[in-house]
Amino acid sequence: MFMFANCFGKEQMNTKEKVAKLHFYVQDLRIGHVNATVSEVATASVTADSPYDFGSVHVLDDLVTAGPEFNSRPVGRVQGLTTNADLSTYGIAMNLNFYFTAGKFAGSQLSILGRNQVMDEKRELPVVGGTGAFRFTRGYAIQTTYSIDFPTKYAVLEYTVYATYDSEIGLSDENVEVFEF
Repeated sequence: MFMFANCFGKEQMNTKEKVAKLHFYVQDLRIGHVNATVSEVATASVTADSPYDFGSVHVLDDLVTAGPEFNSRPVGRVQGLTTNADLSTYGIAMNLNFYFTAGKFAGSQLSILGRNQVMDEKRELPVVGGTGAFRFTRGYAIQTTYSIDFPTKYAVLEYTVYATYDSEIGLSDENVEVFEF
């Protein structure tokens, strides 16, 4: 049996929706760094000849901190998958999950899914969902490269995220229409 639930609009869900502004940094230890947190897991037949590494796929598990320094207070991890997906520039398809371990949103997760034009100074990325306090979330993130050290393969990315959230989502049976197949 397959079931489908249709959730109605905000007025029927008893929500108290708010917008959170989160500001944090990602410590990105690139491939080749002695303690790399990014790993290449696949390449395409054309990757070696592509000036933009088209077809390379990476997984990551980066530290998220409150400040830009590596020894700043840890606030979570970002784990995900990135793919160089543009033949004509550095355009990356990203699937990132930010898991927070400190502060008001400890135990909650935000998900970013979309295109990152990494050579732009500021990149706008869509926030498409989450868990915990960020259940049913939506929003956007502004990503900038705070610093990058090519010889040591170490980059710091700055994020400012605007995300709706509702810590008191109260779905009850009268607010959900269930379809059985």
